[in-house]
Amino acid sequence: MVPAIARLHITFGLVSIPVSVHAATERQAVPLHQVHARDGARIRQRRICEAEGTEVPLDEVARGYEAPDGRTVVLSDSDLADLPLPSMRAIEVVGFLPAGDVDPIALDRPYYLGVEGAGTRPYRLLRDAMADSGLVGVARMALRGRERLVVLRVRDDVIVAQVLLWPDEIRAADGLVEPAPEPRRQELQMAQTLMQSLSEDFRLDDQRDHYREALDEVVTAKLAGQEPPHAPAARAGPVVDLMEMLQESVRAAQEARSTAQKTPKGPGPRRTG
Repeated sequence: MVPAIARLHITFGLVSIPVSVHAATERQAVPLHQVHARDGARIRQRRICEAEGTEVPLDEVARGYEAPDGRTVVLSDSDLADLPLPSMRAIEVVGFLPAGDVDPIALDRPYYLGVEGAGTRPYRLLRDAMADSGLVGVARMALRGRERLVVLRVRDDVIVAQVLLWPDEIRAADGLVEPAPEPRRQELQMAQTLMQSLSEDFRLDDQRDHYREALDEVVTAKLAGQEPPHAPAARAGPVVDLMEMLQESVRAAQEARSTAQKTPKGPGPRRTG
């Protein structure tokens, strides 16, 4: 079982549901460290007090807010843990909306909300009500030192609290796309044919982390004292005949699918922790 990082209450009108909060995802990045290029020794960073010029032990490190007049307000862990904020101890539901109204660009890290004991009945009530109605909840939740908006939705019979970016955290896309001529009908049809070819037998679970695999190859080669593999040559330049490129892409996708169907499927490499 994934360990709980917090225990809170979902407040839904007058209903209070005790829940445990669990990280739903984990990073699988290859651990790289800062080292001295000349000898490979690890680089260590020290916390130095600007006023005293001495190293500060971790238990003496606090957070501070610099006021406009230059004064610094020191905030202790107890100050931050006891903020006069309704969401400090609760996941405060503020409204519901259709799931399709949540812009995917606003979605951030997800958390599972677990439940046990007396909380199971109201938990299931909220879960089933959201699933039957097609609505998701929007709530306020204190998380990692700040208040966040979260969307409450159902996944595999578990309520998930997925962090939402605040509107001012999402940048506008103005000026990023230059105007272009409207595509011809034949081009649209060929593009849709290509999309259909790439949709058949496609499974998201089959995708691998090629960056991690390539990094493993380079590290393995260097450990063996061999020349590491290099990046493949860049693709050809700008498309000259869009229709011709689409047709060639469709043929390549169909040939790849035909080859895959003739090849017995094994377990295949999968990304693991």
